[in-house]
Amino acid sequence: STPGSDVAGETAAALAAASLVYRATDSSYSSTLLEHAQQLFDFSDKYRGIYSVSIPEVATYYNSTGYGDELLWAASWLYHATGDNQYLNYVTVQYGKKFANWGSPTWFSWDDKLPGTQVLLSRVSFFGGNGISNSENSGLQMYRKTAEAIMCGLIPSSPTATSSRTASGLIWVSDWNSLQHPVASAFLAVIYSDYMLSSRTAKIDCSGKSYSASDIRKFATSQADYVLGQNPLRLSYLVGYGDEYPQYVHHRGASIPANAKTSCKDGFKWLESEQPNPNVATGALVGGPFLNETFIDARNNSMQTEPSTYNSALLVGLLSGLVTTSSVVQSFT
Repeated sequence: STPGSDVAGETAAALAAASLVYRATDSSYSSTLLEHAQQLFDFSDKYRGIYSVSIPEVATYYNSTGYGDELLWAASWLYHATGDNQYLNYVTVQYGKKFANWGSPTWFSWDDKLPGTQVLLSRVSFFGGNGISNSENSGLQMYRKTAEAIMCGLIPSSPTATSSRTASGLIWVSDWNSLQHPVASAFLAVIYSDYMLSSRTAKIDCSGKSYSASDIRKFATSQADYVLGQNPLRLSYLVGYGDEYPQYVHHRGASIPANAKTSCKDGFKWLESEQPNPNVATGALVGGPFLNETFIDARNNSMQTEPSTYNSALLVGLLSGLVTTSSVVQSFT
């Protein structure tokens, strides 16, 4: 009666992806993860609805704009985890046109999984799969075409390059948590460049101009470098890294002294304190700069100094991908 297909679908995707991680080392746990991923996907698909409509109190903070992207995201991961073509048919033939927004690149974020889905399904187009029908293959080509359009939009010299950047070249989309989009975009760029390298795909075409995997990785590197301190402020936005990083992170654990006796509602005196945080939230990626590349290091400036798991997780993926080029396996199953 109060569905949340977006949350259930996202959780199903996470469980399916995790099942792949544990498959070789703990097959029993992997099977459990996959079983629950399938159950959650079936539930989210059968009882459709937006979680922030069912729970309106959360809409002020994390308002969901839809659930179609999470359903595609979940089905895509389930296809990779199972090799079952019913999931591939779901994302290509049954609901591709309805939910995938083919040909219209968007920004990968906690609320929009379409760019991730497009890149993930591109790997099937790059490496192939078993028993794929012509109609399913047509859908896969649309996902890859859209993923390629995303890459073309990210490369600064591309004829279709996005203008959503700071003067120093950081992808910039939103005042609130501005680093989410450049880090997410760079992460997808690294993944796509690995697909190209492993499949020996030399170039992508961006409105008549060709770019290589190294061009795409160069963009990704530029975003990582900016985050880690190569920016006008010479400030690392990754807490604990470099000589200069935010000292007033909007984070309860970092701002309240370890020996403090406090209850849930007692934190405001530390929120309003003018002293730097007593604890370093090492590895936290803060919100980031404004479009004019200014940054106000203030604890109550949650727009810029609040870290998030979806920022830090993306940065781990991005930096891991940049350590070395990866040889992508053709199939997970």
